[in-house]
Amino acid sequence: MSVDPWHDVKNEVQNSLEAATNLRASFLRIQSTASANSEELNWARNELKGTLAALDADLEDLEESVRIVEETGGRLFGVEETEVMARRKYVVYVRNQIETMRKEVNASVPPKSPSIAQMRHSPSVDAAPHEDDQAEWSRLEQQVAQPNTHVRIVF
Repeated sequence: MSVDPWHDVKNEVQNSLEAATNLRASFLRIQSTASANSEELNWARNELKGTLAALDADLEDLEESVRIVEETGGRLFGVEETEVMARRKYVVYVRNQIETMRKEVNASVPPKSPSIAQMRHSPSVDAAPHEDDQAEWSRLEQQVAQPNTHVRIVF
């Protein structure tokens, strides 16, 4: 009888899933209290993403072990059909957990700030107030240049 790699790989996946679940809880806690661009939140987001990537790779190995047993038949490894179905169900469960966590972490990514070049070349809502400031400055200069004009400067 050949050696069934399921148990060793499943233990790795289970440990990674627990680590990801703990990181997710920390991430959600930090997200609820920190600003969207905080260093702590970015660190937690990146840690969770890295853990999910590693978990995904481990799950691929686990899924491959299930595929091998399915293709060769469980008898070669001493695995009953009900056990193979339970293994497949576990793989699907972990895959769903990964996808749920991945959606949460990706939904929380703060929008990227526009680059300076983008801000220079795009129309901006702030353009009008800037023009108003220049127009106001020009008006004040003209008043100062005219004799007998009182200028009231408010800061």
